[in-house]
Amino acid sequence: MNNSFALILRSKHAILAVACLLFAGPGPSFGQRPTPPKEPTSTAAFYTNKYPNLLREAGYSQADIDKKVAQAYHDVFEGPNKVYFTVGDSMAYVSDVKNEDARTEGMSYGMMVAVQLNKKEEFDRLWRWSKKNLQHQSGPLEGYFAWSFNTTTMKLNSEGPASDGELYFVTSLLFASNRWGNATGINYYKEARRILDASWKKDGTGGVHNLFNTKYKQISFVPVGDMYNWTDPSYHVPAFLEVWAEYAKDGHEQFYRDCADTSRVFLHRACAAPTGLNYDYTEFSGKPHTTRWAPAAFRYDSWRVPMNIAMDYVWFGKDRAWQQQYAQRFQGFLRSKGVNTFEDQFNVDGSRPDFVLPAGKVKKLRHSLGLVATSASASLMRPAPPQLDFVHALWNAKLAPYEDGYFDPYYDGLLYLFSLMHLSGKYQVIKPVAR
Repeated sequence: MNNSFALILRSKHAILAVACLLFAGPGPSFGQRPTPPKEPTSTAAFYTNKYPNLLREAGYSQADIDKKVAQAYHDVFEGPNKVYFTVGDSMAYVSDVKNEDARTEGMSYGMMVAVQLNKKEEFDRLWRWSKKNLQHQSGPLEGYFAWSFNTTTMKLNSEGPASDGELYFVTSLLFASNRWGNATGINYYKEARRILDASWKKDGTGGVHNLFNTKYKQISFVPVGDMYNWTDPSYHVPAFLEVWAEYAKDGHEQFYRDCADTSRVFLHRACAAPTGLNYDYTEFSGKPHTTRWAPAAFRYDSWRVPMNIAMDYVWFGKDRAWQQQYAQRFQGFLRSKGVNTFEDQFNVDGSRPDFVLPAGKVKKLRHSLGLVATSASASLMRPAPPQLDFVHALWNAKLAPYEDGYFDPYYDGLLYLFSLMHLSGKYQVIKPVAR
């Protein structure tokens, strides 16, 4: 095992490197699924096309907001510490530079940033590279993507997929189809449908399954082997599934809506602690799932959960009462630790974990920009009493090395950029353009 691969195995997605080797039986049962909340949605952004600009409400000028988002994009995609690298005249990849790999997570995040900010060239480059280097063109995994590619050896670290990569690939491709059409060199809709159609053809043969556990209507951690039978709360993005129901047009619209509702109910369970914290990995019940590389706790993947819930609150507004209460608990807990000092890994009861999961080669609790960013996005859910302290904290934060020299322009950087886009109203459902 080379050093780069060893680092990946110690990362937050460690078990994915052996995803294709593990197999198991039926998933856990957690009883009757309760009826999900159905609140009025007419004021949600999907229906009004009006997205909140919380940075303006916090007192910042639109010119400064536009400059802040543009600078964050520059830092992540173009600056001296960028994570976006062009290949030849038509491709590019996003790298988790500390682990020396390109991941479906980062590739699909990069595509989502590009389509949201109307950067077609960058989007097309990332998609071409992903299709060429990561997407399986044949075999049991056809249509799915290898989750990790070593940018030093230029070889796959693993052939196995991670379901969140496909989730973001499909959604960004549908948005690209709506924004740019399908006659400009890439048929984005066809590419999105290929992923979805391939998923629906997988029935467990060879241990390969649908991206979603069809029995429990929840996204799997990995659609292969035993990992099909548990999940990652940060992969639950109900707003994206509502988008699929609107624009995928593959005959599974009701299934996607059911999965969106199931995710909302699941998040109630997963984020039930008084702190609002959730475990990185769970059973479909929301109970912790123990992995081989770390005891269950609130860690790196978990940072994305408040951002995902805030997106659902803004876009579709079907669970606002609980989402506001969740944001109040979550921000209230972090506020109790100090808005400018809270650390980045916890037990869900709010205590310090005995085990600290390393980030690359570094094993240390810190006040991480990624969590600063997503905790600010939770302000979109209007927790009571209304406070914008987390928004101001994000505005004043810097995508720069920490005092000890550690720097993560990849995960910290992308969550920072995503959160600024959400808070400025620049992260939207992209609807079809009349042509």
